[in-house]
Amino acid sequence: MKLSANYDGNSDCQFTLWAPKVRQVDLKIITPTEQIIPMECDEKGYWKTHLKIAPGSLYCYQLDSEQTRPDPASYSQPKGVHGPSEIIDHHRFNWTDHQWKNLPFTDFVIYELHVGTFTPEGTLTAIIPRLSQLKAVGITAIELMPLSQFPGDRNWGYDGVYPFAVQQSYGGVDGLKELVNACHQEGLAVILDVVYNHLGPEGNYTANFAPYFSHKYQTPWGNAINFDDAYSYGVRNFFIENALYWLRDYHIDGLRLDAIHGIYDQSANHFLVELRQKIDQLSQECDRPFYLIAESDLNDGRILRPLEVGGYGMDAQWSDDFHHCLHTLLTGENQGYYQDFGRCDHLTQAFKQSFVYSGDYSPHRQRYHGGSVSDRPSSQFVVYAQNHDQIGNRMLGERLSNLVSFDALKLAAGTVILSPFIPLFFMGEEYGEETPFLYFISHTDSNLVEAVRQGRKEEFKSFQWQGEPPDPYALETFKQCQLQWHKRDEGKHKILLKFHQKLLQMRRTIPALKNCNQDHLSVKTWENERLICLHRWYQNSEVFCIMNFNQETITVTIEPPQGNWIKQLDSNDSEWLGKGSTLPESFHLEQTLIIPESSLIVYQI
Repeated sequence: MKLSANYDGNSDCQFTLWAPKVRQVDLKIITPTEQIIPMECDEKGYWKTHLKIAPGSLYCYQLDSEQTRPDPASYSQPKGVHGPSEIIDHHRFNWTDHQWKNLPFTDFVIYELHVGTFTPEGTLTAIIPRLSQLKAVGITAIELMPLSQFPGDRNWGYDGVYPFAVQQSYGGVDGLKELVNACHQEGLAVILDVVYNHLGPEGNYTANFAPYFSHKYQTPWGNAINFDDAYSYGVRNFFIENALYWLRDYHIDGLRLDAIHGIYDQSANHFLVELRQKIDQLSQECDRPFYLIAESDLNDGRILRPLEVGGYGMDAQWSDDFHHCLHTLLTGENQGYYQDFGRCDHLTQAFKQSFVYSGDYSPHRQRYHGGSVSDRPSSQFVVYAQNHDQIGNRMLGERLSNLVSFDALKLAAGTVILSPFIPLFFMGEEYGEETPFLYFISHTDSNLVEAVRQGRKEEFKSFQWQGEPPDPYALETFKQCQLQWHKRDEGKHKILLKFHQKLLQMRRTIPALKNCNQDHLSVKTWENERLICLHRWYQNSEVFCIMNFNQETITVTIEPPQGNWIKQLDSNDSEWLGKGSTLPESFHLEQTLIIPESSLIVYQI
């Protein structure tokens, strides 16, 4: 059932609202002329009416002749989360991406960004002039953090309360369409981060309309979304229609589903299965693939398995295990969930089997965790050295560039890009951005602001960080996070950018690196020396990567796989601001090598 105010492009608008427990609903037109129009209800609680009206008109719903509320499926909230909804004409935008058919997922190199801090303007259209530079580095897809209307003008986006409305301070409906259209002209795919596990607290009026929430389950954000209790049919339809809306009306290429472990559904047909089925139908209609990428901390292979074998059919999922392995090796941190990681063996396991915890005992969780995903290809796992969560959920929002050496940043880039997985970078990472990415809000409820402040302090206890977290409500906290884009062209930042570009060019052009297949991979570890050697091959192409995670120079005897190995890249070269290479230009027999600290060397046959 299609929701919201759907304008047909010819003066007629169909209004559909799901409110099964409300006795009377009236459509209240606010502009251009105030009107009250009774609505009719069907047997499933969907109220409907239609009338001749112009796009841009404002409206809301009057419930039982008492409360007046915005449309929960509003396409636009020009006056914020407490104001009226706006009628949008989705027919008038001039799309020019008709030849675009999306990219194969194996070609994705994902760039996660926050619209508000990516540019000084903080808008969707301000991103457009920078797309060609991202593409030149080797990025093939941008991933936008949530855009749904949230309170105020600065927020990570996970406090959105109007899932169908594009945040006004970012540029609203047209801003997003212009960006997606421009991305497709550049050959870039667009992924949108969506939140189906909770809604934000301020401006959330959904409970006035229907039982959107369940008291059966609790999430870290309060009551869970009602996906399996009485009236769940309408809730499921609401979020499925939301997913279809982004893909159909905004030409989005894929959705990143936030924290699906917070989607509780014990019904026979899980919400994610139904979502996959509906999106597959849309994909057939549009003759192009739409991707679903899950965030989950369950390490559960069912998320990725096809529907035919009882899985949820997600195309991919984020791999926090890979991140935690890499982060602990680079930084030495071992607090909180990092206590489960820190050995080269852990990263070796991630390379070989995608997860580290596949039914193994987790000291942090104090239980056995995860299951095997040996039947799933490595192209279903998105890996990263940094993302918004892993930076922003640190008390001071430090990036890796603030925590490790320049050499270690190059090693981090190589570990991600040369892996058999799908690489993701957080905005600015490609040139070693040094501004923090902190948590920020602009709620108007002072009690809620204080609750957020206290909640943040509580979150950091397990990490035993010293001091006070920056005030998430302060404008200065937000401003600190804006990228210093000019640094891409300066000093070490320019070199790191070129290093990423070189690695991504190698991944794109060398068959052994382009092929996402763990069956064509072997790994050897020297735990005491903190050294990993990665061998990847495909047909006649072979690559041998040496990764030294030790913060000191080591001497190790290495026997390479059979063949004459020619050096292709050495992070120690002066070209990359290294101290000078100590490794041979070629070798084919067992040899004792002196390997500088935090270094990456790539050989090829």
